[in-house]
Amino acid sequence: MALSFSFFLPFFSAIVPLLLGLVSSSSVAETKTFIVQVQNEAKPSIFPTHRHWYESSLASISAKSSSSEDPSRIIHTYDTVFQGFSAKLSPLEVRKLQSLSHVVSVIPEQVRYVQTTRSPEFLGLKTPDSAGLLKETDFGSDLVIGVIDTGIWPERQSFNDRDLGPVPPKWKGQCVAGEDFPASSCNRKLIGARYFSKGYEATNGKMNDSTEYRSPRDSDGHGTHTASIAAGRYVFPASLLGYAKGMAAGMAPKARLAIYKVCWAGGCFDSDILAAFDAAVADGVDVASLSVGSVVVPYFLDVIAIGAFGASTAGVFVSASAGNGGPGGLTVTNVAPWLTTVGAGTIDRSFPADVKLGNGKIIAGTSIYGGPGITPGQMYPIVYAGSESGSDGYSSSLCLEGSLDPNFVKNKIVVCDRGINARAAKGEVVKKAGGIGMIIANGVFDGEGLVADCHVLPATAVGATGGDVIRKYISESSKSHSIPTATIIFKGTKLGIRAPMVASFSARGPNPESPEILKPDVIAPGLNILAAWPDKVGPSGVASDTRTTEFNILSGTSMACPHVSGLAALLKAAHPDWSPAAIRSALMTTAYTVDNRGNTMLDESTGNVSSVFDYGSGHVHPEKAMDPGLIYDINTYDYVDFLCNSNYTTQNIKVITRKGADCSGAKRAGHAGNLNYPSFSAVFQQYGKQKMSTHFIRTVTNVGDANSVYKATLKPPKGMAVTVKPDTLYFRRVGQKLNFLLRVQARAVKLSPGSSSVKSGHLVWSDGKHTVTSPLVVTMQQPL
Repeated sequence: MALSFSFFLPFFSAIVPLLLGLVSSSSVAETKTFIVQVQNEAKPSIFPTHRHWYESSLASISAKSSSSEDPSRIIHTYDTVFQGFSAKLSPLEVRKLQSLSHVVSVIPEQVRYVQTTRSPEFLGLKTPDSAGLLKETDFGSDLVIGVIDTGIWPERQSFNDRDLGPVPPKWKGQCVAGEDFPASSCNRKLIGARYFSKGYEATNGKMNDSTEYRSPRDSDGHGTHTASIAAGRYVFPASLLGYAKGMAAGMAPKARLAIYKVCWAGGCFDSDILAAFDAAVADGVDVASLSVGSVVVPYFLDVIAIGAFGASTAGVFVSASAGNGGPGGLTVTNVAPWLTTVGAGTIDRSFPADVKLGNGKIIAGTSIYGGPGITPGQMYPIVYAGSESGSDGYSSSLCLEGSLDPNFVKNKIVVCDRGINARAAKGEVVKKAGGIGMIIANGVFDGEGLVADCHVLPATAVGATGGDVIRKYISESSKSHSIPTATIIFKGTKLGIRAPMVASFSARGPNPESPEILKPDVIAPGLNILAAWPDKVGPSGVASDTRTTEFNILSGTSMACPHVSGLAALLKAAHPDWSPAAIRSALMTTAYTVDNRGNTMLDESTGNVSSVFDYGSGHVHPEKAMDPGLIYDINTYDYVDFLCNSNYTTQNIKVITRKGADCSGAKRAGHAGNLNYPSFSAVFQQYGKQKMSTHFIRTVTNVGDANSVYKATLKPPKGMAVTVKPDTLYFRRVGQKLNFLLRVQARAVKLSPGSSSVKSGHLVWSDGKHTVTSPLVVTMQQPL
């Protein structure tokens, strides 16, 4: 609603006389840069633009004449999320501005550049006033992201609706009231909320757990966190216990959120998940974000695959987490080709907390801890939980509930093996037993990958190599009858580290169900991501943790998935006619595989170079995805042909697609690898053959410039012969489609029965402006 000049007068008249009388040369010297956010509707109509309004206001309070200085004190203007301006202000000006109802916030500049949810900046989505994908898409406004998760804590500032327009008229959803969640919990940001518990209750009985809310309210934290990653508003200040200070923001800050709570303390049940998909598509979401994993089964038995297929045919982009089963291979989940499967990468920020041993050795670690405990510089006795005399070494080393003897660990730092039980929960066990601190040591399978947890006592995590060094030191000290000692050195927040890497926990390919489709598709930030967090859930996640915080730091492909969900909303806003497959193609063909040092991305778990089975097409690059040049589009009939060529029966296919299928024509047309996917995966069974070959038929659509010419560049997998015909594509218009054929020829290699060999390369189409890259992976298998 537009406001009259008289509405603005109280603000204007109060500020001007006050500052005119008080600004002096000394007060000017004390000024600092601040960002002032105001109600967008407050601009008087007499000013043609907001900048004119800001300049006039500031010029009128200047004690100096405009002829002796720059006539404008404006540094930047903001006309999207941050409606307002940046300027030099005195402390008195700041205080007066903060007291006015029309001023949303006055933010000091010095903390502005230390990002908390740093992933927007790391991805190139910088500040609210910068040009690029965010500004060009109006920050995703009017796009609706459906988050299928554990619910939401609606009071978080990440979900405020300040300065958002009306709910999009296409929206047909509801705000379903429930326990501690009135219908008024929704607003113009959180436009819909539902909960689905009948499937859960059918197995577990009616919900009576006092820790659960029979409503969309989040009692876990996971859903609140993922929702704010996808579409959280700009919030300042933001941090977790002083770590990662700065400004928080989601990928699509003005996108609308619709919440579908399907996960409860007992898990996420398929019947509830399918009901959520059904409701989300009917409600009118544009993007569905699913940070829920499952075992890989045939698609006709996979409710997520079925629900996602229905969503995809309705034009809804579905992103799903790849799973946290890494670093082992064949661990990727949510592998249907109509899903965009997202693995996790690291960002250029860490929270170092090193271990110093009594022998002077320093072991690198990571942690988030802001409470009392270890005195800096003081050394403490250190023990390995698994070496406790007379106890079960396995359970003790994992620091399970009741496994530690207080007489053994009291006032000591306790080393716990990482294992599979919750890391922060180990700290609670150590604390209850009287330990003063904890070190979580990775095992061989975990490798060197580290996750920063918010602990209930001074604690840190170290890699497998560091864990071995610490355990050896304890053992050798015991043999020499000396007391081993250590301390933990917390170093706060560090920026500019090498990134991205493939996160150690990120699930890896190959695709267990469809090896012809490379999964994961892409990776996105998923390690140590700060986002919104509910009250009544301590940041460590353990029951005894009564601390409250606006934000929390979590890691997982669950955090990577909503990054892509938010980016998909931005791309959909920029290209409303793009299909879900087109959006996925843009993200895949513009992804990159190098880090900020210019070298090939590393695998965090080993420190070695990562592979296509780790990252798929690579790490997402939002700005390039905005203008990919060419896209590989896929329609419903293409997916049906893929299922036919994957040897699914017509009945199997009907379960997925809700329609019958005639597979006779599809099977004559080719093989499963001929789905028009932006990546290529060939699998050869050797069977003693000396020469093998396969081909891929693809169709690319020009979404770049008219009258463009794309030339192919091939990097064949080592030892393979690869050709592409034609090797030049001539486009006369935007929207034109052209076909090409990629042929791969290979010779049998020496392999032991049951083993395989994997080689990779890539195909690049370029017109000199756009670079359209597709990975090519060839797997040679020796049958048993």
